[in-house]
Parts: sequence; C-alpha cells; structure tokens
Amino acid sequence: MSMQRNFKLQGRVFDYLNPYVIAEIGVNHEGSLDRAHRMIDAIADAGGHCAKFQSYKADLLAAKSTSPAYWDQTKEPTTSQHELFQRWDNFGPDEYSVLAKHCSARGIDFMSTPFDLEAVDMLAPMMPVIKVASADLTNVPLLRKVAATGLPIILSVGASRPDEIGCAVDHLRSSGASEVTLLHCVLNYPTPPESAELSQIDLLHSFFGHQCSIGYSDHVPPSTDGRMPALEFATLRGAVVLEKHFTDNKLGKGNDHYHAMDGNDLAKFMADIRLYRTLGGNAPFSLSGQQAAIDNARRRIVAQRDLAAGTTLTESDLIALRSNVGIEIAHWDSVIGATLARPVAAGLPLGWKDIA
Repeated sequence: MSMQRNFKLQGRVFDYLNPYVIAEIGVNHEGSLDRAHRMIDAIADAGGHCAKFQSYKADLLAAKSTSPAYWDQTKEPTTSQHELFQRWDNFGPDEYSVLAKHCSARGIDFMSTPFDLEAVDMLAPMMPVIKVASADLTNVPLLRKVAATGLPIILSVGASRPDEIGCAVDHLRSSGASEVTLLHCVLNYPTPPESAELSQIDLLHSFFGHQCSIGYSDHVPPSTDGRMPALEFATLRGAVVLEKHFTDNKLGKGNDHYHAMDGNDLAKFMADIRLYRTLGGNAPFSLSGQQAAIDNARRRIVAQRDLAAGTTLTESDLIALRSNVGIEIAHWDSVIGATLARPVAAGLPLGWKDIA
C-alpha cells in the first residue's frame, strides 16, 4: 500500500488507514431543511469528514416518459426516475448555502453532487471538492464544466469500462482538473455482497493509480449488527476515499434509505478505522514492544554435558534451549568445531569468552 497515491484536501492528507469518509445524505432529508441539519449533526458526531447531498432538478436530469427505474422496486416502487427525482428536488441556492454553513460550524466538509451545468456554478463556491456521479462519467460537457472550476474532482466509476474511465480522466485533465480521485462503485441499489467486486479496487490502482487516488462508493447494505464489511474490506484494499449513503431512518421510503448507514453504523466504522490505524502502526519496520521476546524466547547454545577445556565441540555436545544469556542459536555453525577455552558445566549456556 506504500506506493498508492494519498488523497489530499485543504492541507489534510488521507491514506488507506485514515481514509476520507463521505456520508452521502443525498436527498434522504426528503425536502426538510431541519432534517438535513440533524443529519449533518449526526455525521459530525460520528466522526465523518463530509456530509454530501445531491443537487438536481428532475426536468434537467431524466426524461418524463423514457427513464424507467433501475433500483429494487420492492424497496422503492416508483417506476419512473423523473417521478422519483421530482419528489425531492426542491432545494436551491439558499438551502445549500445554509447547509454549507452548518457543515462548517460542525467542523466537517460540505459537498453536493451537481447533476447539471447550472448546479456546478451554484455549488462550486461552497465546496472544497466536486463529486461526479457514475452515471455522468460519459457526460463530457459536465466533466469539462467541473474540471474548469479548478477544484479536486472525485469521480465514481460504476457501470463503466476501463477505456471509458480513461476517457473521462483525459477529459478532466485536459479541462483543468489537477487532482482526480476514482471511486470503485457498483450501480445496483442495493448491491448484494456477491456483486461488490471489491478486487476491482486493485485494478483501478493498476490502471490509474499512477495519476489518480483510488477509493470506493458503497451500496452494500450494512449487516444487521451495523457493521459495514464492504467499507472495511475496501479500506484494507487501499481505498483512501470512502463514500456511503447516510440516513436517519433505514426503514424510510425512498431509493437510498434501505441500503444506507446511520449515525450508529458510522460511529462503529470510524472506531474500527482507528483500531486498524493502531494495528497498522506508523513505522516502515519496527520491533517495538518485542524486546522481551527477543531476550527470553530465542534459543541459546547450551552444554549438553560437562565439557572440559580444550574440547572440540560437536553437535552431540550441545543443545539449543531458551535462555536469556549465552550465544544465540543463529551462531550454531560458528560454534560447532570450535575449541573450548575453559570448562563449561552441563546445562549452562556457552558464551563467546568460553570459545578459544
């Protein structure tokens, strides 16, 4: 993992044992500014780094009659994307400005995914970084627009081939983006564990890690105990940015409640990350805390019987036993064939002064 690109944002550096964690509220506030405020508070209290929303107008996002649902309709029965998106597209510049200020007051970043060119102009002054959704990876005008802001770009790459990802990165780079982060993602709502394909994080590192930071956007539902094994696995796979939908009610109606984490889940995950960081340590190589084992658990060369001065040592004269004094067993070959300078009693370790 030492060769991976870290994620840098406003002087902060995030790596795979300290990933940047985005809690995706999206439109789970369901049009309530007060509810959005409470969800920001829950994210901040749980230790998340960013509260993210989605900024769109249904008429600029989906055709009315030819945009069928692609989510689990047993969880969200709406059959039209336009109909679902129109339900919660009431926030505008005033609401997002208020939310951005509340995030700042709580010490976390504000972000909202723009789904049209007008939303880019509205949001860019409020955010330290811009997120582009997987479905817009081939949206060349939008890619050029977000890149021209000069902000770092986070791009989800769900449902996209490597060549399409490469084209998107080229468009972003050529249009002014200096920092690009790619998030492995599966556009299934929800994503069954057997479809998560987290090994593709390794492929993104292989294909694009020389020029992009790599992360993961998750749609796998949390387990019944609130654990999020997909996020944990992605972290240990080298993801330096993590994104997951966030809700205050997993039983809520809508496309993004039933596979989202809540404040308790996020708090557990952040605690796990702190544990991983402790387990990982911070030195390239260290034997810190193991000196007692080195001193006491390693074997030393011990006389198997009483040995007289002048004895030429053979393997039958010696035995390897744990001891905190004497010549380490690593020097066995140097001792065999050597001559004793003085007698050594049975059961005592040999020291270098005993060797002629």
